Amino acid sequence: MATQSEKKEIVIIGGGIIGCTSAYFLTRHPAYDPAKHNITLLEAAKIAGGASGKAGGLLALWAYPSNIVPLSYRLHAELAKEHGGEGRWGYRRVHCGQLSAKGRGSQRDTSLNGKAAKGESVSLNKRDGKALGKVAAAGLPKDLNWFATECVQGYYEMGDPDTTAQVHPYYFTTSMADLAKEKGVNVILGSVSSIDTANGEGVRSVTYEDKTTKESHTIPATDVIVSAGPWTQRVYPPAPISGMRAHSVTITPSKPISAYAVFTEISLPPDFGHKDTFLKSKRPHSKTVTPEIYARPNNEAYACGEGDHLVPLPKTTEDVETDLRRCQDIIDYVSSVSDELRDGEVTVRQACYLPNVEGRSAGPLIGKTGVKGLLLAAGHTCWGIQNGPGTGKLMSEFVFDGEARSASVGSLDPRRVL
Repeated sequence: MATQSEKKEIVIIGGGIIGCTSAYFLTRHPAYDPAKHNITLLEAAKIAGGASGKAGGLLALWAYPSNIVPLSYRLHAELAKEHGGEGRWGYRRVHCGQLSAKGRGSQRDTSLNGKAAKGESVSLNKRDGKALGKVAAAGLPKDLNWFATECVQGYYEMGDPDTTAQVHPYYFTTSMADLAKEKGVNVILGSVSSIDTANGEGVRSVTYEDKTTKESHTIPATDVIVSAGPWTQRVYPPAPISGMRAHSVTITPSKPISAYAVFTEISLPPDFGHKDTFLKSKRPHSKTVTPEIYARPNNEAYACGEGDHLVPLPKTTEDVETDLRRCQDIIDYVSSVSDELRDGEVTVRQACYLPNVEGRSAGPLIGKTGVKGLLLAAGHTCWGIQNGPGTGKLMSEFVFDGEARSASVGSLDPRRVL
């Protein structure tokens, strides 16, 4: 536990959601004294440049792991109330469900400017009594009216506004960084090259290369939080963290859509798909695909597909390779079941890497490493945004109290696998 006279040089490695929430909660801890506690956040490329800026932003009490989810979900609501999160980072409560549907043949012509060709596909928006009866029989809520009636086969609710919410991940993460800076955190863009642990006795310093000047600097450290997402192993080699690439798109629907997060299971017709520009033939598709679609405020829809390991983890978030064909697959899949998405405008095609814990251990890893002053917070998979605040608060307790107090996280102890 930190004493009133103890000086600390705290270094956070990684400017994603975990690093930024750690910085935020360190500055809100009762023991924090900016005159005695210096906090530096090191980010190699850009705050929220990876998955923390490109994820879906779904929050859920039914997420995992169960020992930190309730804490983090509650903190999301508290942060939104305190800092105006509804307007600042799009916090809102939503419905969530699983939709099974039969996809239609590809009817959308999307060039790289993102706009559907006018006149090619025009929705008649017909939902007569027979159609509405079919939707009701499938269990589809009346206000979830942005899926084509003829496609819907079944729906069941996974969560409601009491158990499910959302944020825009980029705005949430950057807001956490900004709020931490207001309380004295120093944010530096630079790539960490080494952590001096005095041969395992305890952290002494961190060396990094400044992104702009390319000069090497070494700063003292009493406490180091390694929270570099899929890049964690590059910074701290013993950490069993790997990365999986994931693609996503955002679409401005042709008309506003209701506040639902939808996990889909879409059966595709045999002749589904666009002709591949490079292969001169239709790209192969699975018979069943499972894109996720999240309606966001301000008439935006976020959609993501399955992950892949085709391209190794690059040097930084700025070097991530986006496969436009995989993005087009997502667009085609969601267009096959929704006129509003089919006739909308694609605004973003992107990719990122999600951090996973290797081996049989369930992630994330949160806590001490066995080296004095060296803490690990990584491997949050697709629930990093959901579990960011809880993890950040726990890291502040590890630093200032010497132990986790807000949740029991023994099962997530990094020392189990290091």
